[in-house]
Amino acid sequence: MAEDTRRLKNNSQKVVKSEKSLGIKKSDIFITGSIDIPFLSLTIALLTIGLIMLFSASYPYAYYYEDHNSYYYFERQLIFTVLGLICMFIMSKLNYKLLKAFTVILLIFTLGCLVLVLFYHTNVNDFKRWIPLFGGITFQPSDLAKFTLILTLASYINDYYKYMNKFKYGICYPLGVIIVFCVLIYCEHHMSCTILMFLIGAVLMFAGGSDMKLFIFGAAVIAVVVVAVITFPELIEDYAGERITAWLDKDYDPIGARWQTNNSLYAIGSGGLFGVGLGNSKQKYLYVAEPQNDFIFSIVCEELGFIGAVLIIILFAALVIRGFYIASKCNDKFGSLLVIGVVSQIGLQVIFNTLVVTDTLPNTGIALPFFSYGGTAMIILLFEVGVVLSVSRKSSQQKV
Repeated sequence: MAEDTRRLKNNSQKVVKSEKSLGIKKSDIFITGSIDIPFLSLTIALLTIGLIMLFSASYPYAYYYEDHNSYYYFERQLIFTVLGLICMFIMSKLNYKLLKAFTVILLIFTLGCLVLVLFYHTNVNDFKRWIPLFGGITFQPSDLAKFTLILTLASYINDYYKYMNKFKYGICYPLGVIIVFCVLIYCEHHMSCTILMFLIGAVLMFAGGSDMKLFIFGAAVIAVVVVAVITFPELIEDYAGERITAWLDKDYDPIGARWQTNNSLYAIGSGGLFGVGLGNSKQKYLYVAEPQNDFIFSIVCEELGFIGAVLIIILFAALVIRGFYIASKCNDKFGSLLVIGVVSQIGLQVIFNTLVVTDTLPNTGIALPFFSYGGTAMIILLFEVGVVLSVSRKSSQQKV
């Protein structure tokens, strides 16, 4: 017994010496401390409601278009969710600072995928957004690009924070990275994601200390561009220009460009204050095109009503606010910027999606986080939540 004890002691000493010789500590890889329970609880609540609503919204469409398998989208989304949760919990235990070491590798890989998808993609109209893999599974590089942009800018701003008030470091370099991403995604015919990427980058630049004058000037330029595009939709690509025309002219092509939006409004109007009841939507029966995707919120409004829709928006708002609170309590700038980027992405997508389904904005094709069908989006989104939880272990706020 004494001999076994000595052996264990010697082995542990060897491990410690090995770690010291390599310059590696356990804390460099794994992170201790409790995660932020409110942020995790809000995530699980939204994820649960999202899965329920995905099944409710998708089963008629799946039955007609997926070999009479009403569970097609739900089963696949459930698998993606489980994989995403595994990624989330693993990432929540890892030290988020490890991500900084992989910034350049991830940047090169993501840009490579964004170029590849322009030449090798699924044949869906004229959109070049999905790389076919195997078994009907596809990979959407633009979903990865959101996190890559967040990581790249967070790493850059962390290193050059003292110089962010200078034009060269605070404007030229980060804006150049944002423009590269936006151009590649625009070439996919993905206007909505292009706008989203630009806004995520702008939020991080603002949080990083870029010159405020830039944002005033940029807002003026954007306002001029928006007015020009609305006045002359033909200035941009046909598919996007037609959507703007359909948004401005409510009588334009009712069985074409306006079909999805009109039926979305019918669904929302049918829901009234309390909704028609879970599972009782009529518009999901092949009226709202692909109700499991970008327009799932219209089915939410129809089945759960105005009250249910508002409660879901409140949950999203609470998630974003809690995320910003975590960021504000984090003493590490890199971690704080990561959290700001992730929750800004979630918040902006929710805003865009709800404005689109209510016809407040043109149909832009932005997914609703935790609700819309999509494997790449779900796995990466839950991984990003894991990043926030990892940062929360080192933030100084009181865990509730």
